[in-house]
Amino acid sequence: MTRGLIALLGAYVLSQFYRAFLPVLAPILAIDIGASADDLARASSLWFLVFAAMQIPVGAALDRFGPRWTAASLFLLGGAGGAFAFAVAQTPTHVMWAMALLGVGCSPVLMAAYFILARGFSAAIFGTLAGAMIGIGSIGNLAGSAPMAWAIDAFGWRSSMYGLAAVSALIGLLLIVLVRDPERVISEQKGSVLSLLKIPALWPIFALMLVNYAPAAGLRGLWAGPYVADVFSADVATIGRVTLVMALAMIAGSFAFGPLERLFKTRKWVIFTANGTGAVALVALWFLPSQSIVFATAMLAIIGVSGSTFPIIIAHSKAVFPAHLTGRGVTLMNLFGIGGVGVMQFATGPIYLASQTDAPSDAFSALFGVFAIIVVLGLLAYLWSTDRTD
Repeated sequence: MTRGLIALLGAYVLSQFYRAFLPVLAPILAIDIGASADDLARASSLWFLVFAAMQIPVGAALDRFGPRWTAASLFLLGGAGGAFAFAVAQTPTHVMWAMALLGVGCSPVLMAAYFILARGFSAAIFGTLAGAMIGIGSIGNLAGSAPMAWAIDAFGWRSSMYGLAAVSALIGLLLIVLVRDPERVISEQKGSVLSLLKIPALWPIFALMLVNYAPAAGLRGLWAGPYVADVFSADVATIGRVTLVMALAMIAGSFAFGPLERLFKTRKWVIFTANGTGAVALVALWFLPSQSIVFATAMLAIIGVSGSTFPIIIAHSKAVFPAHLTGRGVTLMNLFGIGGVGVMQFATGPIYLASQTDAPSDAFSALFGVFAIIVVLGLLAYLWSTDRTD
């Protein structure tokens, strides 16, 4: 199982990269193929929406066939195929189709790993291991910032994407060789996603999951680049540094929250406090969007940390749903988390366009305000949840 998890970790590094590399490419794609900020918002949202839509069939496939072929087949098709399609893109529409295909390829990777962790390791450390998976995998998030900017300067963006397609194909083959399916849970009980939706204790967790990751992923994966470029006249290298700081903050949060839930013996209030702090940072950027690039970077880092509660929110839900529906359970939570990002990415493009004035900061202030409001609403719903620890 360990070798399989390492292979899945390699695939997850690329999954993190593919959801986060567009801000660095934004200036050059605008010149080469005429892609606007709104075009890239749609492309990014397609990645997340397709990824989210895939969670229902992925969950069923994990429970029925296991993680090996579920992850390997989709990652070879969508990961390698999507990167190649991006490399040959000639129009913004081509980029959108490539991002959708990448969403298919990346959709099973983390949940396949979580399926193995849930079946093969102690429930008490699931949150820590799940967070570590995201933390280590966030090397891809880092690679999508300053290193990607360097690769574009050194090799060009098309050559860089061809290289990523080759690496994705290699990792897809490694998944076939190294991943081993855990022993199946034999249960006379049947069930489906509908069975999980009928559990009242899950609904307050769904509400926060829907909005938890949207600000961090949306800003890191798309809007951070245009924000610092338009408001602070940042160049590609500076955009890379700002997004790198946010990525590092997200990694730190991924490693921190699992131990914190054991230290304080609570999941609910660790999750609530972290997301409440992120909401405060969003409000600060809402009212002070052009304060300074240092202030903006610090607030983006705090937002990144709050979004890193994603794995322990899944751990909170995992304590509720039955073992024989593990695959469907973790993927349903992922559907809410990633689906929330996709919906917000679609929404933020029109909000950005409608809020534009002579001051570039006004449009971004509107985006931060919308993100702040949805997180506060999610937190209010989450107050009704029952604290669950394993």
